[in-house]
Amino acid sequence: MMEQPQSCCKGAEVLLNLQPSSSVTIQYHPHFGPHDDLILLELDEKFLPDVLYQRVTLRGQPDEDAVLCTKSKTYSVKFVGTSNSVFLVPPADYSTLHENQQDCDGENYKQKVSASIIKVAPGNMELVEVAPRIDKLKLILSENLYGSDEALAMEDLEFTERSRKRLHKWDDLINEVQASDDELKTGLQALSAVEIDGYWRIVDEKYMDVILRMLLHNSVLNDWSLNALIEEKVVSVLESDGFPCKLAYHCLNVYGSRVEETMDGGVWMLDARRVCVHFARRILREGKRKFESFMEEWLRMIPEEMQPSFDMLEGEVLTEKLGVETWVHALSVSSLPSTPAERFSILFKERSKWEWKDLEPYIRDLNVPGLSSEALLLKYTRKSQPRIDAEPVFSAR
Repeated sequence: MMEQPQSCCKGAEVLLNLQPSSSVTIQYHPHFGPHDDLILLELDEKFLPDVLYQRVTLRGQPDEDAVLCTKSKTYSVKFVGTSNSVFLVPPADYSTLHENQQDCDGENYKQKVSASIIKVAPGNMELVEVAPRIDKLKLILSENLYGSDEALAMEDLEFTERSRKRLHKWDDLINEVQASDDELKTGLQALSAVEIDGYWRIVDEKYMDVILRMLLHNSVLNDWSLNALIEEKVVSVLESDGFPCKLAYHCLNVYGSRVEETMDGGVWMLDARRVCVHFARRILREGKRKFESFMEEWLRMIPEEMQPSFDMLEGEVLTEKLGVETWVHALSVSSLPSTPAERFSILFKERSKWEWKDLEPYIRDLNVPGLSSEALLLKYTRKSQPRIDAEPVFSAR
């Protein structure tokens, strides 16, 4: 007598153990139906460990299309229909089988073994890698900037409690922003965000300006080299000037980088480009300036140790000819949307025609999986070249 398989081999085990050139009978499961809660998901094999060990999450608000996030990447979830019949067969122990046990005994086994179909799937979900939808991060963090008034009111419990109602912790951000954890961290770093009392904040530019200028002032008073700032001394002096310790460290992080680790914290070097860009933004905050006037004030603000160059400001300012004069105005790439269609729309409202040397800094950071910079240009721009020896010009398609 043939050995009786568990649960009469009525489930998916029948198909898993099916030999080549063999066949099996199929039948309706007692619970056959639409089962809208069961959806097939097609996965590349590289995703299996993440899915099986529950290292993926679905993110999105009710009014958004859901995305699936691994630790480092974001994927759109698309339904793809199929013209073929795809049968879903549950495990044998999915439910109590409706056939009598005797049907599985003896010689009748070969005739009775079958697979029970619980659902016919009309299609499956597919994953397509997409850029993180990081613009929302800037939007929600910009609603409540951290300014000097809040720093001064740290001891005011009523003010602190009221302001925290509009703030966001890490768990809030991963629930609201459609990006993987790694992409979200990168986005926070790009925004120069800082975690204060458990909440992620963007510090107001004017307050950062005050802290930076105080740091530079102290460097002159104390004869500090901007290429070798002792962390402990800088933080201590800024605290004595009334700035929170967290903001003193944040200033070093935003405008510098640690070049040496020591027992008491480390040694920092201010980054010339970041400092120069900061002061250029400060000057142009009120509007455009004549080139000569801008350069005169900008060079006066830059510390003597640094060697500023107008090339440092690519992707931050634009120049334009008005008659015989050249004017400068601010246009920071960090202020532009991260989606290509919106980015190019704003750029061509700014200028109807762009030379490549001016356009490139404003599209360099665009990240669209599967599309190169050349492909983006083909999709969103029209290239023209008045003469063979002339620089190409890009206009809206």
